[in-house]
Order: sequence, then structure tokens, then C-alpha cells
Amino acid sequence: MFRPKVSKKIIKRIAKYFLVLIVVLGVVITLFINISPTFGGNPSKEQKDVYKTFENYKDGKFFYQASKNLDGKAAGSPSTLPNANSPSTETDPSVQIPVSEIDWNKINSKEDSLTWFGHSAVLLSLDNNKILIDPMLGPIASPVTFAGPKRYSKDLLSIIEKMPPIDAVFITHDHYDHLDYHSIKKLNGKVRHFFVPYGVSNHLIRWGIAKEKITELNWWDETEFQGLAIALTPSKHFSGRGVFNRRSTLWGGWVILGTQTRFYTSGDGGYDAHFKEIGDKYGPFDIALLEGGQYDKRWPESHMLPEESVQANIDVQGKHMMLMHWGAFTLARHGWAEPIERATKAAKERDVKLIAPKIGETVLLDGKLSLPVSTWWN
Repeated sequence: MFRPKVSKKIIKRIAKYFLVLIVVLGVVITLFINISPTFGGNPSKEQKDVYKTFENYKDGKFFYQASKNLDGKAAGSPSTLPNANSPSTETDPSVQIPVSEIDWNKINSKEDSLTWFGHSAVLLSLDNNKILIDPMLGPIASPVTFAGPKRYSKDLLSIIEKMPPIDAVFITHDHYDHLDYHSIKKLNGKVRHFFVPYGVSNHLIRWGIAKEKITELNWWDETEFQGLAIALTPSKHFSGRGVFNRRSTLWGGWVILGTQTRFYTSGDGGYDAHFKEIGDKYGPFDIALLEGGQYDKRWPESHMLPEESVQANIDVQGKHMMLMHWGAFTLARHGWAEPIERATKAAKERDVKLIAPKIGETVLLDGKLSLPVSTWWN
């Protein structure tokens, strides 16, 4: 068979063009990241100098120091095998998930309540304070509109217009499925204050949020707001919205204590002994929201399996538990409803009171939380 010879000169020319293409592509990506507001902002040199004084910051990055006291009891359960107890192998629902008609009268009442919008987005009413946590209400968890995980339900951005004035927004970290540019832009005019981990303020400021409306905290920092006691707690996770700023901002969970309800949300993160520390310091909690909906056995440093989420609820001393990080986006390769099925089974085995409201449904935090666990996802 005849094989034409390719001269070294042609090979060098092709290599040169390929190198030029890579350089041009890199420049375009860098310009896009710097120009597009969706990527947010980065900490300044002055901010980084402050971070250097923190125990959880080293070599220009925040980090989680894994505990040596972890006994691994949750991770060793046979039920944590891949796809165990999965009701479906469908990573996305076959039909669009409906959103319940929102009961604004119940939300606007003086009673403590919780309304879930899917994934990690929650509207709380505590001591008549209206609080939003990780209000990612946009249609796609991505810096661009043409690619990325799409929401299972309809676009929820229009809900913001119907919301009452928001006293405070709490952000757990800056990943796109938790901190949404379009949601924050629509919320700007109706939010009194923002609470964020260190570094996340740079995103908000670039998006038009006034600096004086933002409070940044480190792990175990405490503050007060309109009668509520607040603390940022550790989590085993990471951060970053761009190619080169991984772990440049902090992440964590939130403790919010009112007169009637003691509330905790874990944010994203793997299972570790920090949950026991949180429970010992701030527990018991009337309701604990635990991440456990986008997992893989290869990701123990960033996400929990559902059985680990149940154990984490026990560790933090949650009287009632709600599974988070599911019901809106596909970020892992398990069945989309597998997390709640596995968590329900584990909760029953461990005698944990698990609630699973529909998206848009408001639950009164009256201490009873008698909402039955339905199988609406089926």
C-alpha cells in the first residue's frame, strides 16, 4: 500500500498552527472569564493578606483539615454500595417536576416556616425574619446559558417578584448550583443583608450588591442579626467559579438560632467529625438540612452518601432532618430520585425523623413537623 511521506517541515507547520490555536483559545477563555460578570470577582491582595492569618488558609487557598477522630461508621455501611436501593437508573426525571402552588399567606405569617425550591434553595421564616439560603432559582447551573445542568422544574426566577422583602440571604459557597448570578441580580433590591463565607463578597460586589450590605465570616465565627444568633460552620468541600480560582473563597454551613427554632444547614461537603463538633457546640437543632443528593464513592472529600447524611443528622443532634442537594439538577451519575430513597431507608433504620416536602411546599416549623414522607418523586 502506498503511503505518502509527510515532510518534517509540514509536521512543524501543523504543530505551530496547533500551538497558535491553543494560545488563541486560552486568550479567548481568559478574556471571557474576565469580561463575563457571571464568573464573579476574585479576592484582592489585601484580602489575601488577611486570609493568611487564618488557620484554614495556606499557600493561597482555603482548606479543610480532616479529623483523625472520624470512626467511619456511616461509610462502612453495606447500603453505601454504588446504586444500592436505587429506584431508577434515570439520571434525569422523564417529565418536568411540578412546583406546588406557593402558599404566600403561610410564608407571610408570623409562624416559623420552611419552603424548599429544590436542590439547596430554601426560604425560611424565623422570628418573622424572612431568610433565603442558597437562592439558586435560575434555569441552569452553569456560567453559560447553552451548556450545563438544567433544572428539572420550570424556571423559578419569577418567584422572586412575589416574595416578601427578604431580611437576609445566606450563601454556603460560590459554586454555580448554589450562587446564581441572575437570582442575585433580581434579589438585589429586596434584600436587607447578605451573609457569606470569606471571599464570596467579591462576587456579590461585582454584581452590584453594596459592600456595606455584606457580612463575611470564617468557620466558627459568630454574629447576631435582628434577634437571631448566627454562626458559620466548617464543611469538607471546595470552592471556585473559574478555571484558576479553586478554593480561593471559603465555604461552609450555617447555624441560625431563633427563639422558637434552632436551624442548621450543612452546605455541601463530605462526612467527617466536624458534624459532631457542631452538634456539641450548637445542638440540638429542631431542623437540620443535610447535603446528600449528588454523590459518588470517589468523592468522599466533597459530598456525602445519603446514609452518611443520616449519620450527620444524628451527629449534629437534629430532631428532624431534611435531605438537600437533590430534586433540581443532575450533577452525578446515580438515579435522580435515588438520594431520597436511600435516605428514607437509612432514616427508618436509624429512627431519624425525615421530612421530604414537595418543591414549593411550605412546612410549619412548629416543633411537630408531622409532614408525612410521601413518594411524590414517583
